[in-house]
Amino acid sequence: MENAINVEAEKSAKTLTTIIYALYAASYFVGITAIVAIVINYIKKEDVAGTFLESHFRWQIRTFWFGMLWGVLGGITALIVIGWAVLIADGIWIVYRIVKGWLRLNDNKPMYAV
Repeated sequence: MENAINVEAEKSAKTLTTIIYALYAASYFVGITAIVAIVINYIKKEDVAGTFLESHFRWQIRTFWFGMLWGVLGGITALIVIGWAVLIADGIWIVYRIVKGWLRLNDNKPMYAV
C-alpha cells in the first residue's frame, strides 16, 4: 500500500514539474509566469527531495536565477552594444535549459548534477 502511495505522489510531482516547465516557457509571452514558477519551485522543493525530480527543481531554480542575473546585466549594458548580445545569448540559453529539462523529464531521467 505504501509503495502505491509513493508511486502516486511521484506521478503527481512529475505533473507539477511539467507544469513548472510550461510556466517558464510561457514566460516568454507572459513574463509573470516565471515568478509563479519559481515560487512553486521553492514551496514544493521539499516534496521532491530524494527523487529524480529534485534535480529538475534544482535545474529550474538555477535557470531562473542565472537567467535573471544575465538578463539584468544585459539590460544594464544594453546602452552599449554588448548588452544586446548578452540578452540574446541569455534568451537562447534559457530556451535550451527549458527544452533540455523537459525532454529529460519526459524520459523520467534526472538532470545532471550541476
